[in-house]
Amino acid sequence: MEFNEDWESFQSKMELFEIYMKDREYSKATQKGYLHDLRHFLISIEGKPIDQVTDLDVMKHLTRIRETGAGPRYRNRSQSAIRLFYKVMIKFKEAAYNPAMDIEKAKVEKNRKPAFLQKPFLDACLHLVQGRYLVRDVSIMALMAYAGLRVSEIVRLNISDFDREGSVLAVLGKGDKWRYLPLPPEINQLLQSALNDRIEPRSLRDNPAFFVSQFRRRISQRMVQAVAEKTFAALVKEYPQFAGQALSAHKLRHSFATDLLRNGADLRAVQELLGHEDISTTQIYTHVLDEAKERAMQTVRPSIPSFG
Repeated sequence: MEFNEDWESFQSKMELFEIYMKDREYSKATQKGYLHDLRHFLISIEGKPIDQVTDLDVMKHLTRIRETGAGPRYRNRSQSAIRLFYKVMIKFKEAAYNPAMDIEKAKVEKNRKPAFLQKPFLDACLHLVQGRYLVRDVSIMALMAYAGLRVSEIVRLNISDFDREGSVLAVLGKGDKWRYLPLPPEINQLLQSALNDRIEPRSLRDNPAFFVSQFRRRISQRMVQAVAEKTFAALVKEYPQFAGQALSAHKLRHSFATDLLRNGADLRAVQELLGHEDISTTQIYTHVLDEAKERAMQTVRPSIPSFG
């Protein structure tokens, strides 16, 4: 394959893109996925200089992705990778136009009900946590189950984000957007215990971290997931009805949202607590409201006249 712009130039731009994502603290999974998608896109344009790429070039690439059998979520991730890449190129004067900006995303089925655990089993999860670092690991599970934090948000959490006097937790979420969660007294007390039990980090870089690993570094996403996996394994042993179900750390966040709505929380409030930019994302949890409406309608007993 011949290139008008040599591959070394493409690689330098990919390195710039990767540095940007690292600086903005994108998750390692997102970085890996976006770089993979971008590499395929750059190959598809066959050496065309990036500042000459058009909307049509991007659409052709996304169409080829669909024709190979990829689903809409993968196609949309590829589009997001290209869009972000051009955002970075414009920022650093490598391009003047973002050809992926105005292309519509593929429709994704939004009617799937998110899986969740009912509150008794959420409580059971906290009591089933085991291990040497018990207070830390219970705190991690509690923040996902009763404050709706994502795994990446647990990892990012710093000591300064916790206002113990005001009982508020500042959470740095997706898109580097902050949200502020008022904490119930039980979680406040638990986090204070976690700080008292905290391992001292080895390096100054990790010194602000709220949760520290046994290696005296900021806790990793994989370790947070491992805490959840170990706890779910204990849950399945205690409650065999969960055997074979897809239990994951993110299910705790789903459970938090579901429980809020079951208890009458306003949808907008749930949106703010979860850190959703668009309320349509929060609306996947309204199946709970549908269930409540169905139960309410079952209590209606109209007196219908008989017809000859």
